Amino acid sequence: MSRRGLAAVASVLDQAASSATNILVLVLAARLSSAAGFADFSMVYVTFTVLLGLNVAYVGQTLVLEKDDPASARLATACRSGLAFSGAASAAVGAVLALLGLLLPGATGWSFLALGLVLPLVLLQDGLRYCFSALRAPGRALAADALRLACVVPALLLQPEGAPAGRLVLVWGISALPALALGLWLLRPSVRGGAGGAIDLRPYLRRGYLGQRFVVEFAVGNGSSQLAVLGLGVFATPLAVGALRGATTLFGPLNVLFNSANAFGPPVVGRASGKRGVVRLTALMGGALAVTGAAWGAVLYALPERVGRELLGDTWQAAAALLPATGAQYAVMGLGTCALLTLRVLNPKATLSLQVVFSLLSVGLLLGGYAVWGVAGAAWGLALGSASKAAAGWLRVARLPSPAPAAATTSDEVRAA
Repeated sequence: MSRRGLAAVASVLDQAASSATNILVLVLAARLSSAAGFADFSMVYVTFTVLLGLNVAYVGQTLVLEKDDPASARLATACRSGLAFSGAASAAVGAVLALLGLLLPGATGWSFLALGLVLPLVLLQDGLRYCFSALRAPGRALAADALRLACVVPALLLQPEGAPAGRLVLVWGISALPALALGLWLLRPSVRGGAGGAIDLRPYLRRGYLGQRFVVEFAVGNGSSQLAVLGLGVFATPLAVGALRGATTLFGPLNVLFNSANAFGPPVVGRASGKRGVVRLTALMGGALAVTGAAWGAVLYALPERVGRELLGDTWQAAAALLPATGAQYAVMGLGTCALLTLRVLNPKATLSLQVVFSLLSVGLLLGGYAVWGVAGAAWGLALGSASKAAAGWLRVARLPSPAPAAATTSDEVRAA
């Protein structure tokens, strides 16, 4: 296998290790906790997921667009600066969460306090993946994320049944320390040179910084739905969060496929000849992902209750009722993912408006569905929102007059205002 092929395999395996960590953390938390305890853990984990996505959008996605040679001093400075900014920002946000935890009553407050204490560890450990991606060294990212998986699972398995959510959050966060140490050690040879080890945070604070656009796309594309689910726990019932989170956790393997399509799709699809070739390839990919999502949903729905309880504990009964809706959502998400992939190749500026309009529509459908039909209505609202976004994406593709390839983004465009 070629060096490029090995790098692609390492990247996919790294994404799989990261996704497996998230899935197993939620599964183990569900098995160890009562339904109410898992609801508290889920609220905290949704908060972490939103913060992780913001950090990836603001720092990670911009960092991987750096075009410098992996051995260049400029790229070394960019990696150091990105990690420094992530560390400082996560420490500040962690302090706010810890204060919030002291103000909130009961187990929920202790859970948010624990998240505030460990947030810098988990965000820095995850941020190393994007440094290794920019350095074209996905094997190092795989090593660190595999160690993360190997540490967090036994750490949670050692916890007693009925452990409070705050304790589980602390164990989950502290177990990132070995992977963080390994990642920093593997990163050090590549970043210890260059401008005397300088760190430049100014690009991250300038108006017009490219990461600001990515944050908007994340906020309306992913963060809005996560915040809406979190809002159900605040304004309705925390058990709704646990049920929705439990159902979506079971579809975690599909997230690996979706993320791999987003990561490796553009260079592969970009080689197709003309708009017709691009659309043909992405339509096939979308169809395959849709069939896979529907099939996975059918398999989960057919699981015996005994097996389901082994996976999610007391949360299984509520989550199982949502599987038809969540399966439908993931089937149409496969189509929507490839519609957005097509637009990114043919006309990258066309995606932001779709994300804004239809992500907000999804939030409205989720909350409206809950008001009319409870948790099941919220799940079907998410499915309808995903279907609307997919349909609008392919309609936008059909209306494109001709391919409009994006100009290559240079390092100066990425980091300068």
